[in-house]
Amino acid sequence: MAKFKVVITDLGYQSYQPEKDELAKVDAEVVLAECSTEQEVAQACKDADGVITRAAPVGADAIGQMEKCRVISRYGVGVDNVDIPAATAKGIVVANVRDYYNEEVSDHALALLLACVRRISSRDRQVRAGMWDIGAKEPIYRIAGKTLGLIGYGAIARTLHRKVKGFNLAEVLVYDPYVPAEQIAPAGAKSVELDELLNRSDYISIHAPLTDSTRHMIGEKQFEMMKPTAILVNTSRGPLVDPDALYNALKNGQIASAGIDVYEPEPPQKDCKLFELDNVVLTDHAGWYSEESQLALQQLAARNVALVLSGREPLYCVNPEVIKKQ
Repeated sequence: MAKFKVVITDLGYQSYQPEKDELAKVDAEVVLAECSTEQEVAQACKDADGVITRAAPVGADAIGQMEKCRVISRYGVGVDNVDIPAATAKGIVVANVRDYYNEEVSDHALALLLACVRRISSRDRQVRAGMWDIGAKEPIYRIAGKTLGLIGYGAIARTLHRKVKGFNLAEVLVYDPYVPAEQIAPAGAKSVELDELLNRSDYISIHAPLTDSTRHMIGEKQFEMMKPTAILVNTSRGPLVDPDALYNALKNGQIASAGIDVYEPEPPQKDCKLFELDNVVLTDHAGWYSEESQLALQQLAARNVALVLSGREPLYCVNPEVIKKQ
């Protein structure tokens, strides 16, 4: 019989051998569950020593019923499906996985931006419909000489910044209240307030975390500040942008177009109003994905658990105050 039990709350990968290989090192059995409600999580994880979760709701009630759990590790950076205060109060380490997809998400943000700038999706549809020489019907503007605004300046935004340096942009503006201006300037960008970034940027790419203070940080008021030729890209979290305000801004020409990989809610409903529009490029929260990043994600999520169960700190800890008390 294995020394530990680790439950994976909800599935989405073809194989879980990477997790099993990592956790076998600490003699842990991996149990695959398929939970969609908090009560199902509570039942599956009641006697678990460790939990790995994707999107299943690991709320206060489920955490309260965990009898011996020592660690909850989430696939990915965001932990908004885990009740951090409840886990902390119970002495459970919460871990996530960072930096495994910086290249992929920055690639995706750049791909969405280029698709919007060059109107790839709409041109594709029109050519297939027999149109040609579309030209002035959909004017396209060169990238060189334009201004890029980055909302958030963490690892992904910095990677994107590195990649766009060859486009001969006039300026890169950064809004991030947690990164000092003296750390931004050496990278060749300028630290500004959000309103200035929105007013001046031709392209805006969002790379902020989802918190109570950032939810719908881009709404009706913010769209009114943007240029009518502006392009918005969101590969971070859907609720950072008010979906109704986004739809209205695109439909009414307040901004030119948008590239969207994340939604509120996810997946988008069949009647999602963005589906009506030609000036938006949509993908299925795929920015994180490559074969390499998925393998790293699975391995590192499991490694967090293995480390805690063996008495060590996880690679990435969300609530370090728990570790300090141990």
